[in-house]
Amino acid sequence: MTTLTQDYQITWEKLPDDYKLPDDPVDNINQPALAAALTESLQLDGKISANALATTNYGICATINNKIVIKAPDWAFIAKINVSREEVIRSYTPQLQGDIPVIVMEFVSDTQETEYSIKATYPPGKWFFYERILKVPNYIIFEPDSGSLEMYRLQNEQYILQESDQNQRYWIAEMNLYLGVWQGTRENRTGKWLRWWDEQGNFLPWGTELAEQERQRAERLAAQLRAAGIEPED
Repeated sequence: MTTLTQDYQITWEKLPDDYKLPDDPVDNINQPALAAALTESLQLDGKISANALATTNYGICATINNKIVIKAPDWAFIAKINVSREEVIRSYTPQLQGDIPVIVMEFVSDTQETEYSIKATYPPGKWFFYERILKVPNYIIFEPDSGSLEMYRLQNEQYILQESDQNQRYWIAEMNLYLGVWQGTRENRTGKWLRWWDEQGNFLPWGTELAEQERQRAERLAAQLRAAGIEPED
């Protein structure tokens, strides 16, 4: 499948099995934790279907003017793939293997600001690749230390910075969820986290939060039984 964009010929081809993928280290120790937290709450709430992908530092491919380009966003969500998961173990090629990602995220961790790169020559910058080649509808740039969150929405083929709502959240229409920043502790990290909220304003909990909610529910029930003169069973 071939797409023409300005002076670029974009071909959606499967990555060759012998292609050596980049083995770059993760830029920041917080990145895997932030990504895992985003995925976990979606999974627990049943938001990731059997043919969806939530990816972390995972190669998304396109061939531009006969040269393979691979970018690995810190987190991405693909609503539907049309091949078996065995076929996308190493990398994913949109159009050929399924949908364009509905959202990609980069967690800012260096001073080079590669997340904003509009470099069009090979290899293209991240911004250019997501906006002009993949045409991902939502691009998030998050700075974990400060909690700065920028959401860019693809409008008229270019990314436009969006304003948050009155709750400092952003609506992701393709996921039917809000995205925002939350302060708290998870897995020994206290700081700013990205969280999902549903249409009613309820955040999607993590497993530890669900367990705590269940414990509190059990304690309330036990207290009610004791108040009625019934000793609850252990």
